[in-house]
Parts: sequence; structure tokens; C-alpha cells
Amino acid sequence: MASMSRRVEGKVALVTGGASRPGLGFAIALRLAEEGARIILSDVDAAGAEASAAIIRAKNLDAIAVTQDVSSQSDWDAAIAGIVADYGRLDILVNNAGILNVAEIDDEDAVQGLKRQYAVNIEGVFMGTQAAVRTMRAAGGGGAIINLSSVAGLVGFRGSASYAATKGAVKMMTKSVALETAPDNIRVNSVHPGIIRTNMANAGLDDNAENYAAIEAAIPVGRLGEPEDIANCVLFLASDEAGYVTGAEFVVDGGYTAQ
Repeated sequence: MASMSRRVEGKVALVTGGASRPGLGFAIALRLAEEGARIILSDVDAAGAEASAAIIRAKNLDAIAVTQDVSSQSDWDAAIAGIVADYGRLDILVNNAGILNVAEIDDEDAVQGLKRQYAVNIEGVFMGTQAAVRTMRAAGGGGAIINLSSVAGLVGFRGSASYAATKGAVKMMTKSVALETAPDNIRVNSVHPGIIRTNMANAGLDDNAENYAAIEAAIPVGRLGEPEDIANCVLFLASDEAGYVTGAEFVVDGGYTAQ
């Protein structure tokens, strides 16, 4: 019996924010590579991105690393130009890079935290989406853009007003772009992780250690999520299986926001 083809075989995929391990970007890149994608893994942390790509290559999978600050237009221009020069096209963009600043609304540094998160979490996603749309249209259309939002873009959390503002913006940006690109068969969707065991989430939990047990107890499935839980959702959205899915939001949170 012939073996089943892999789900994103031969597709060229850029995943931003891939240096952190455990982290969503690395897990997503690995999962896409396992299903046949050719991975470009970017991060402002060049050494971390290269280490992540090396781990993927050690599994005899296709991955390279590029240095990229997603809040920089020139970095986006350079990254996309390099991908087009090396691969001829871009099929998948995963806008994963993001930062979290935990601060109450009246904290002294709350506004500065908002501005930095705005640059990375909103401007970075906007510029990446714009670059991907232009590149995919130039190649004749078709492609998948997956923007990482958060359950904080759907419901409120104390200490995350600025983060929530950016993630809510990602959700609505995604829906609007999806309407613009539907005629080009470019699908744009957002993924909203719950509390996932990543370096960023662990830092947040450390800041709220006294609430850790309550946070975990509040998740209906009884556990924090793993990066692979998000990676599997992104894989579906990146694949042709999701050919009729655009402008949608996918919540992967163990039932947290269903309450």
C-alpha cells in the first residue's frame, strides 16, 4: 500500500519567533517540518534560532534559520527577499513572534510595556501579513497565514491589559485581511492558545506563583497545554485540509474560555 503523503509536503513556511525552547515557534516549525514543509525559522535571537533549526535538521528535516526583528520593516523586507531568492515562493507564514508584559494598568512602566508589545505583537504581525500577501499574490495566489493571538484576546486577565489589547487587535486584523485575500485563495486565520508550557508562560506563572494552582484548576481538562497542542492546530490551518477555512479564530485552551 502506498504511503500517505505528508500534509504540507514541499511547502515553504516561515515561522517567526523560533528561538525559545520550549516555545510555540519551535514546536510549530518542527511539526510542519515533520509533515514535509521547508522551514525558515526566524528570531531576533540569532543563536537561538540557529540552535532550533539545527535540532530540526538533526531529524533529517528541512530547516534554516534567519535573524529577524519582526518589529523592523527592513528585516521583513530582507527575510522575504531571501526566501523568494532561495525558494521562489512563500506558501505558509506563521506570525508567532510575540512578547508579554505583565503589568497592572496603573503600574509606572505600563505604557512603555504597551508600546513595546504594540511594536512586536501588532506591527510585526501586520508587516508580516502584508509581506506574505504581496509575495503570495505575486506568485499567482494561494497560501496560508496563521497569526498567533491568545485567549487574552478573547477574555480578560488581570495584569494583562496591554497584552490583551495587542492580541485582540491581532484577532480583528486577521478577519479583515481574510476578507481582502479570499479571492486570491490566501487563507488567514488566528490561533488563540490558552496557558501553554512555554518559556514565556512559565515566566508569567513565576510572577504569579501563588495563583498557579488556581490557574491549573480552572482549566477544564485539568492540565496546562503543551506547545505541540498548538502546533497541531497550526498544521491543520497550514494544510490543504483547511481549504474552506479563513477569517476564523481557533481556540486551543483546554476549555478555559468555554466557562
